[in-house]
Amino acid sequence: MAQIILAESAGFCFGVKIAVDAAKKAGEELGGAYTDGPIIHNKQVVQFLESLNVRELEEGQQLKEGDTVLIRSHGVPPKEERRLKEAGVNVIDATCPFVKKVHEKVRQLVEEGYFVVIIGEHKHPEVIGILGHLEESGGKGIVVSNMEELIKNLPNKKRIGIVSQTTQSEDFFREAVGYIAENTEEVKIFNTICDATSVRQEEVKKIAPNVDIMIIIGGKHSGNTNRLAQISRALNPNTYHIEKADELQPKWFEGKERVGISAGASTPDWIINEVVERIKEITK
Repeated sequence: MAQIILAESAGFCFGVKIAVDAAKKAGEELGGAYTDGPIIHNKQVVQFLESLNVRELEEGQQLKEGDTVLIRSHGVPPKEERRLKEAGVNVIDATCPFVKKVHEKVRQLVEEGYFVVIIGEHKHPEVIGILGHLEESGGKGIVVSNMEELIKNLPNKKRIGIVSQTTQSEDFFREAVGYIAENTEEVKIFNTICDATSVRQEEVKKIAPNVDIMIIIGGKHSGNTNRLAQISRALNPNTYHIEKADELQPKWFEGKERVGISAGASTPDWIINEVVERIKEITK
């Protein structure tokens, strides 16, 4: 049997656990709820919650007074939360506390007169929420998702404030901060990448070079899981990103003695356990 090295921090982070617990409670105690988009980027968890009548709002769906809507871990723009409350909807706020911290830092930077650079993915729901708070506070800013975009779009401003999507790459954040610092007079930096993201990335950097094959478990639409896979591939080309155990292929493990495993912050323990057990069966 192959030796399996499982990253200590693999699986649900603090913010995801809050959101999933809130959704589960709404399903069990209120008979169901709606979410504006998937509660987290994990299909299997979304399917489990659907069995409790916690469902994603469909496009154009009309809410009735008294319906319950759960704001997911990524947060929403303030005007969206206001719209729900004005419609008489019961709102449960399950925004991750680390995401709320980004909202606070954006407002602080605007109050202090900084142009805001948000390091993140343009269409990611967390970034859309952050932009909503920037707009609400009357600030100006841009989103950059890679160095090429930053170099092309960084405006000539004397004072620039920087925040990050909580699940961004530490390496890209540092590179972007360095470039901005070299090209403006005054920079204020808030590293808002959450600890859960940083710890997972560091663990993958330690494990991936020292194993024969690396398995990254998590949703294909999960930003933090995709970044773990990117980091792992750069250090070990035998890296596979899967969502569940039945995607594992025995041929991947032929001649492999050490298997590394990590999982994104929205991957539940039961999926990780199933993958571990399946690898044990394959490598007997």
